[in-house]
Amino acid sequence: MAAGSELAVLVACALLLAAACGGAPDDVPGLEVGYYEETCPEAESIVRAAVSEAVAEDAGVGAGLIRLLFHDCFVQGCDASVLLDPTASNQRPEKLGPPNINSLRGFEAIDAAKAAVEEACPGTVSCADIVAFAARDASYLLSGYRVDFAMPAGRLDGRRSNASDTVPSLPPASASFTDLVDNFARQGLDAEDMVVLSGAHSVGHARCSTFAAGR
Repeated sequence: MAAGSELAVLVACALLLAAACGGAPDDVPGLEVGYYEETCPEAESIVRAAVSEAVAEDAGVGAGLIRLLFHDCFVQGCDASVLLDPTASNQRPEKLGPPNINSLRGFEAIDAAKAAVEEACPGTVSCADIVAFAARDASYLLSGYRVDFAMPAGRLDGRRSNASDTVPSLPPASASFTDLVDNFARQGLDAEDMVVLSGAHSVGHARCSTFAAGR
């Protein structure tokens, strides 16, 4: 895909990121731009630095971070539950669900960002907000610094994470065009949004066989 087309995908994706993660600050109670201005003013710059380092090493991590956010948000909202590892009491969290296992990437970048934020402001910034900031920063970096926007924050981390919740919430790789449209509609997104997000998964290099089938 041409560079101009990739930028168009990232611009559209950035708008969807803002909407999916809170939209205008007044749209979602408790979310606001500059949420950590008093409690951890460097939070967003710390996350951006971590994402920048990860993307510099492997640009594919940027697309992975965008995809990670949407796989988190599509299952019970943007609560970072996709980050939770298996435990003795919960051996099958979301990250081990069929749509996610051996598929999602970007976890190491999130871990690095979280560690750096915790060092600066212990117990202050939620993982859910870090995932949202990281996806925003990925679109900024992959666009050559041309796509940027204020990301509202104030999300709470979820404690429930079950692999079984991913199957009805996330479309499988075998989903038809119609199935994909229906799945995105349940999230309040239309067919154009679906195409944008699918392209943003790999920043313009998504497989197109599914879309051909819907013509």
